[in-house]
Amino acid sequence: MSLKGKTIFITGASRGIGLAIAERCARDGANIIIAAKSDTEHPKLEGTIHTAAAQVEAAGGQALAVKCDVRDEASVEAAVAAGAERFGGIDVVVNNASAIFPMPTPHVPMKRYDLMHQVNGRGTFLVTQKCLPWLEKSENPHILALSPPLDMRPMWFGPHVAYTSAKYQMSLCILGWAEEFKGRIAANAIWPRTAVATAAIANVLADEAAFKQCRKPEILADTAYHVITKPAAEFSGNFLIDDSFLVSEGITDLDQYSVEPGLELMPDFFVPEEPAAPDGVRIMNLNPQH
Repeated sequence: MSLKGKTIFITGASRGIGLAIAERCARDGANIIIAAKSDTEHPKLEGTIHTAAAQVEAAGGQALAVKCDVRDEASVEAAVAAGAERFGGIDVVVNNASAIFPMPTPHVPMKRYDLMHQVNGRGTFLVTQKCLPWLEKSENPHILALSPPLDMRPMWFGPHVAYTSAKYQMSLCILGWAEEFKGRIAANAIWPRTAVATAAIANVLADEAAFKQCRKPEILADTAYHVITKPAAEFSGNFLIDDSFLVSEGITDLDQYSVEPGLELMPDFFVPEEPAAPDGVRIMNLNPQH
């Protein structure tokens, strides 16, 4: 199934994983609504909605750059209306925008707590709710979230309960929507087994060696593409780990996604033991709370 002529609303698509998903879909000739806050250059993060739009169009798609704050209902309503008017509808919503601050309770300012919960859980709910009238008219509608499997073991909560609870809100939305819209609108989540090399991560790590032990955003772009091209009525309610899912789709060259092939890879948060890493994938043995 091709995405040619399909319209995809992607939050946080000015850079990183969101932009990689946008470019991958654009290769089919998709229409991309780039909904993000960055309409001017950030001193530490490259990319704006306008540079992203240019990259989408260079990849073969049509783009609409819309400044959008997923915390603000009026802003989201305006972005959805602008995108639907430009392209005639919305077929897929990708909830990629996310805030991260994985710190223990005493070190989380309430401003950070509020930001994570407003962007991650509430933002995902708000954006999807406003896109629903258009998804219901689509031939193959998909809701996708960049969020982890719901693993309720205490080890994922103890080190950073504020971040974990905010991120899991996204996954709870997917769990609920898969049931609410069963047989009509697909709702799935994808999550990386390893850390992903984005500008935001580079700023956090400040360690070139660690950056080389990440994968490129393209692994999630390919994962997202393979999910949203499936029949919505049949493929829903899945919490997918990127590399295992891609192998199941026949993509076995996982080295192409490594920043530096051959190195052990840094694990991400919230990755369960099953499915196990595909053959040949070497993951650093870190204590999960780190």
